[in-house]
Amino acid sequence: MTIGDIRPKKETKSRRGKHVADDTAPLLPKRQDEHAGYDEFNGASFTGAVFNLSTTIVGAGIMALPATMKVLGLILGIAMVVFMAFLTNVSIEFLLRFSRAGRTTSYGSLMGDAFGKYGRIFLQICVLVNNIGVLIVYMIIIGDVLSGTSSSGVHHAGVLEGWFGEHWWNGRAFILLVTTLGIFSPLACFKRIDSLRFTSALSVALAVVFLVITVGIAIVKLIGGTILMPRLLPDVTDMTSFWKLFTVVPVLVTAYICHYNVHSIDNELEDSTQIAPVVQTALALCSIVYIMTSLFSFLLFGDATLDDVLANFDTDLGIPYSSLLNDTVRVSYAAHLMLVFPIVFYPLRLNMDGLLFPSARPLALSNTRFAFTTAGLITVIFLGANFIPSIWDAFQFTGATAAVCLGFIFPAAVTLRDRHSIATKKDKILAVFMIVLAVFSNMVAVYSDALALFKKNSGTEPRE
Repeated sequence: MTIGDIRPKKETKSRRGKHVADDTAPLLPKRQDEHAGYDEFNGASFTGAVFNLSTTIVGAGIMALPATMKVLGLILGIAMVVFMAFLTNVSIEFLLRFSRAGRTTSYGSLMGDAFGKYGRIFLQICVLVNNIGVLIVYMIIIGDVLSGTSSSGVHHAGVLEGWFGEHWWNGRAFILLVTTLGIFSPLACFKRIDSLRFTSALSVALAVVFLVITVGIAIVKLIGGTILMPRLLPDVTDMTSFWKLFTVVPVLVTAYICHYNVHSIDNELEDSTQIAPVVQTALALCSIVYIMTSLFSFLLFGDATLDDVLANFDTDLGIPYSSLLNDTVRVSYAAHLMLVFPIVFYPLRLNMDGLLFPSARPLALSNTRFAFTTAGLITVIFLGANFIPSIWDAFQFTGATAAVCLGFIFPAAVTLRDRHSIATKKDKILAVFMIVLAVFSNMVAVYSDALALFKKNSGTEPRE
């Protein structure tokens, strides 16, 4: 069965191609008489596709972006958020255009078309590294929010501990087990990404709840005159502070990574010509959320903004109902991550299956492989979240390696390879620019982070 079998008739000829069992969407039938036991599916809607892609984009990155304003200043910081959205749109356009030309239906098969078997395998490994790291981070954050965490000998109480006191049933391991069995596992069992459109809509709504509360608090404090004028430009005094500017690149790159889900969403669209406006709408929506969150969070906390701005909501905000607002922000964000989890897990499972069983029939048509792959990956993520105390450094590492490959280097490489001779001179110039920018910026970011870590451990880092 090929992807043409589930597309509208006008798309059958152009989208028909050999199936590669990697990150392609599960090929479910659209009519009940073809394969008994499946629900009728006539294609995903525009709105559902926008919500699913937006949920893929907005994850933990929303909490790290305010800290980029502390490094870059408001003007340069907001400009970089917009610039990264533009580059992301260009890179996705490259992927879709060359997929149409090569009649491929997934990111992995596109890499295979351009660079052969090893290109596809490299893509799948990058998706595994990026998505497993991201999902472990999500689960760690959920555990920190609900059950609390200890850092440098200081215990930060979780929401449940603050409400009910310390009990065995609100301990970290038990809370993560309940969340995994009660929320992650059921949502991970859907075989079509469009089935997650309602949870994706709720996830986006929860991100907006966080934004609205943050904006409200900032406005109240602005009226009260307790907010100072934030820094508009970066504070560059020497070469060290200049190189530090590049440390925000992995965060900005990770914030917009959604490329591994674009083909899955495109494959399920009722009208595949809508994929370009779907991408543009999702990027515009997420950019607005990112800019508003970064702006008002930096207004609210200034130079005291932490790497994870959620940690700033663990103290007295200096306004009425501060404790209630803190808990609302933390719970809504934890719930948001719970609903983001299945969207990020979806391509992870498909790429793992494609890596292990490259010649097998589509994963959605094999209940045994589907169940074992799902259970195995969820178990790995659960164990990682329980036994890895903190992987923020690793998360930044994935942003500087796997994420930048998925978001920019691979799409640019496919364009330069130009196997079907459709790239324009402008496309190739943009592709070269994307690769140079990605490689240089991330090399500097890794170097700056390593240098800062070395100075911190050696005691030579100056005190603020």
